[in-house]
Amino acid sequence: MRLTRRAALAGLGALVLPGAARAAEQTRFPVGISARPLSAFEPRRPEQRRFGALQFRSGLVLSSGHPRFGGFSGLARLNGGRDLVAVTDRGYWLTAKVASSNGKLSGLDEVEMAAILGGSGRPLVRSGLYDTESLCIHDGTAFVGIERKHEIARFDWARDGVEARARPVPVPPEIKRLPRNRGLEALGVIPAGPLKGALVAIAERSGKENEPTLGAILGGPQPGLFKVTRHDGYDITDLAFLPSGDLLVLERWYQPLRGVGMRIRRIVGRDIRPGALVDGQRLIEADLGFEIDNMEGLSVHQEQGRTILTLISDDNFSFLQRTVLLEFELLP
Repeated sequence: MRLTRRAALAGLGALVLPGAARAAEQTRFPVGISARPLSAFEPRRPEQRRFGALQFRSGLVLSSGHPRFGGFSGLARLNGGRDLVAVTDRGYWLTAKVASSNGKLSGLDEVEMAAILGGSGRPLVRSGLYDTESLCIHDGTAFVGIERKHEIARFDWARDGVEARARPVPVPPEIKRLPRNRGLEALGVIPAGPLKGALVAIAERSGKENEPTLGAILGGPQPGLFKVTRHDGYDITDLAFLPSGDLLVLERWYQPLRGVGMRIRRIVGRDIRPGALVDGQRLIEADLGFEIDNMEGLSVHQEQGRTILTLISDDNFSFLQRTVLLEFELLP
């Protein structure tokens, strides 16, 4: 059944739960995490620090025995990188303080998780709108993309944090017609330029192999649709904007006999406009010879004048995969 605006509002309200169960879902809970440092991005060349246009700073393999931990598909670092927020593809927030030592990631402190709440205050996990795959936090508002149902929800993060309730963001009908499991994987707000303040959403894959995928400019002075080129079997898994307005796109391929790969491209911000077909420079590319997994989350923040990229992987709640947190510096 096609989801109408009225149905979306009802869905974001989620289902009615018994009082005890509802309280249990809404209460944030601490999560114990172990962090194993990664000394090198390419184990066969541990001395190598530069990879394409990026310099590897540090990385962690995160693990936890908590059943809610894992499946991270969206990422944000706030307050100069000191705070980390992630969403799981089962409808949960994760918040933490980032710990570092000698300029390298050392762990996560004060880690908590909480169910993402719908408009009524009930958890999205109890509704059909739980496949939360993308995250952007801009000027105190969090935007979350919901795959399969092709919805975007906004939250008053500055006021309520994880207790914020979802409010629907209208999307064009073309978004509603995306493939069920190839929907909105990437969200970001344009920080500079003629489209400043507009929300950009990009689908994982809207067509056949290597066909351009659909993007949407929501709000702002020139809303509309555009397309992003795809190459070499890569699907789009996230995006993040640089302060200049240029767009970084995180991509991933997977093949059963070859494993997994990741790539980041940089798209010139002024190229993003309704009707455009955009492409960009490749900044980095890696396969399983590097310390990667199913990389799905990307965040950008500034740290003492440096542009820092942080990536997180989605382990699909599988013991065969890892939650990898990587940190790079974008070189001039």
